[in-house]
Order: sequence, then C-alpha cells, then structure tokens
Amino acid sequence: MSATSTAYLARPGRPAVVARTLRELTGPTRGIVELPVRLMWSSERAFDLADPDDLLWMYENVLRETSRVEDLRELIDGATLRRVWPLLNLPRAVRLAWESRHRGLRTA
Repeated sequence: MSATSTAYLARPGRPAVVARTLRELTGPTRGIVELPVRLMWSSERAFDLADPDDLLWMYENVLRETSRVEDLRELIDGATLRRVWPLLNLPRAVRLAWESRHRGLRTA
C-alpha cells in the first residue's frame, strides 16, 4: 500500500491503495480481463476492454476494492487511467487519495 500524508478510506476499515507512479501501471489495454474474486464477487467478472462501459466498471471495481498495489500494476494501465479518470464513478476518498498523489489526474 502506498502511504500518503492523509489516510483515505475506500470504504470503512479499508484504506485506499494508490500506486506510487502511473508509469508502473502496466495492465492490459485490450482483450477480456477476468477479475479475481477478491476484487469482484459477482459471477460475471469478465470485462471486455473494447467496451467503454466494461472498461469503466472494471477500473472502478479495482480502484475501490483492491488492498494490494500488485493488483493495480497488473490490471490498470496508467495512460488509460489518465484518459478515463474524469468518467470514473469512485468513492470521494478514493478519488482524493489518487489525486493527492497524482496531481495531474485533477486536470485529466
């Protein structure tokens, strides 16, 4: 988990996890991605990254539910995250945690 000066909670009892840099986020940019059960409890855990709604839904789930930086590195692409950032429906604390670490996201 990346430390920030303020503790931001993704939800009660769960700190938001933020990557140190966007460059380290080298997740897939195309194809079908199936999230592990720890990130998505539904039986429908496969996301087609060519479908804009699927892409947003997957990113929202990963950013909200992860407790491991490794998940971010494996599932999120830094350039894609910057592109879709304004469209993501995230808990306020998750958004604040990411924007406090990556100030460029505020203007993305």
